[in-house]
Amino acid sequence: MLNTAYEEGERPPSPDPLRVRHHDDAAIYFGCPDVDAAYDDLVAKGARPGKPYITKYGWKAMDVHDPDGYHLCFHWPIDNS
Repeated sequence: MLNTAYEEGERPPSPDPLRVRHHDDAAIYFGCPDVDAAYDDLVAKGARPGKPYITKYGWKAMDVHDPDGYHLCFHWPIDNS
């Protein structure tokens, strides 16, 4: 189960550095057939994801950190046919 660190309405104005210090040592990868659309949607909702890029193994990917500091990657193989 993925869950937020805080209940709705209880999130502090900024993350607690001690709580999120180690959240970037692992990433959660999501299959995402349209990385560009996901990027546009996140930006439209006020998130600040990294721009989509092509990985060295031939997938389009986009990285973002969630409000609790976890690294999320949305990616999909590039169709070279």
